[in-house]
Amino acid sequence: MRFDDQPAARPGPVQGLNDLYLADEQSLVAELAAAADPGTAARAGIKAVAADLVRAVRGNAGRDGGIDAFLRQYDLSSQEGVLLMCIAEALLRIPDADTADALIADKISAAQWEDHIGTSESLFVNASTWGLMLTGRLLRVDDEARRHPGQVLTRLASRVGEPVVRTAMRQAMRIMGHQFVMGRNIDEALERSARKKNRVYRYSFDMLGEAALTARDAERYFDAYAAAIAAIGAATGDGDIFTAPGISVKLSALHPRYQYTQYERVMAELVPRVIELAELSRDAGIALTVDAEEADRLELSLDIVTAV
Repeated sequence: MRFDDQPAARPGPVQGLNDLYLADEQSLVAELAAAADPGTAARAGIKAVAADLVRAVRGNAGRDGGIDAFLRQYDLSSQEGVLLMCIAEALLRIPDADTADALIADKISAAQWEDHIGTSESLFVNASTWGLMLTGRLLRVDDEARRHPGQVLTRLASRVGEPVVRTAMRQAMRIMGHQFVMGRNIDEALERSARKKNRVYRYSFDMLGEAALTARDAERYFDAYAAAIAAIGAATGDGDIFTAPGISVKLSALHPRYQYTQYERVMAELVPRVIELAELSRDAGIALTVDAEEADRLELSLDIVTAV
């Protein structure tokens, strides 16, 4: 499909994007930066508020038991950080121990944990790094033992240590995962969000999972969103919509062919689903957010939002 084969009527921001699709990036960014400049006074105010927020976050960092320092050390700019996040999310969905062990064995020995030893001032981070490094070495030794049956003692040591280390790894990954996953279902997430210090935050709940691959997947996600909207509305009461918890909807979860080559089908089938969820959210007194996704779906998502 050529770019100019798209439908003629593309209202508002979408048509503007199309007009500038092949614009000179340098001059366009300069124009946008100038248009977005709020002025000297506003910039000073923004800087002051941001500085206050940073100081407050740093002041409270010691209350989180080291998890913030751990996440700074293994952020998503590192291979190890990405690996840990993948394991953390995946382990929350794996029902049996054998599959969990196989996942850890496959992933944990691939990273360079040694590079992180001593680079943080946090005892929690350094102790965790030693544990991760030890786990990786035990698993690598076990793999070598399978290739060299004569190394009986090494294999025995691996078998003795591996279940203990993997149990610790699963627990560590649960701790990490719970920093980002509020609960296994919406009721559990709402209950946790209402506890003590969690009450000071505002929430927009999302359903863990990937894009729908089949119509059945899409129906399951739609039902999950609808049930979550009802639960959030019931738990929230008659609060302010801006402070009440909301729902975040992933469009790719609501349609198995959410792509531009299926434009007409997506507009005909997905728009009514989003409208229905929006109406349910309105009636429940909560906000609905449409999540951003890949850049190549931006125009399609804008068309959907405009239609809704």
